[in-house]
Amino acid sequence: MNAAKLTAAHRTLPFGTKVMVTNKRNGRSVIVRINDRGPFIRGRVLDVSKAAAQNIGMVSSGTANVCFQVVDASVQKIAGRGLKDSDG
Repeated sequence: MNAAKLTAAHRTLPFGTKVMVTNKRNGRSVIVRINDRGPFIRGRVLDVSKAAAQNIGMVSSGTANVCFQVVDASVQKIAGRGLKDSDG
């Protein structure tokens, strides 16, 4: 994962899927592109790049409660899945 780009890792979403990630604590959002697999830590759903983490204000904490929504499902076989709660 390139730390300088707005990217994220997800276990199952297709590569290239664009996802809006919102930090539930401060309401800040960023759109990221899935380009990696992971995270492989129990209870975590997304692993965002450092650039994405800076945009939503979670660099100092390392993890955050976020919600995410697929905004560009053109590469998916299944239509968007709505909002999901996540920690990470």
